[in-house]
Amino acid sequence: MSAHYVIDRKGCVYALVPEEKRAWHAGVSYWAGQAGVNARSIGIELTNPGHEFGYVPFTDDQIEAAIELCRAILSRHAIAPCHVVGHSDVAPARKCDPGELFPWRRLAEHGIGLWPNVSSPVSGGGDAAAPEGTSARGAASALARFGYGVPPPWTCRWKR
Repeated sequence: MSAHYVIDRKGCVYALVPEEKRAWHAGVSYWAGQAGVNARSIGIELTNPGHEFGYVPFTDDQIEAAIELCRAILSRHAIAPCHVVGHSDVAPARKCDPGELFPWRRLAEHGIGLWPNVSSPVSGGGDAAAPEGTSARGAASALARFGYGVPPPWTCRWKR
């Protein structure tokens, strides 16, 4: 495994792989209609023991460094800010990082990534009359349009 950058807990940024070269941080992955995210992304890792070894909040120094680094990368490349995503976005069946403690909202406030503006709660139940996004079919369709590699839940996977 490798990444283009690593940010330690003190906010020090280490450049490991030149941005124009491929790093191996995402593994088997999919985003925005294409597999193999490593071939078309810039990987940033933030040091954290992770869920298996005592997951802890990211430090303010790490997040400030990540914001600065992301803004610099976005200024150098034609990357839409909404395409700044985590491993859990590009490989959700295999990866759970950066995890629930990662402050995506804070990054979105700086124009990096996205944070949803939820004005009303979404109800479940799969009601056919429910607005798109509230049924399993609508949710899968919306996720696929956003970039996720989500198989449609209505596709039969077994033959009888």
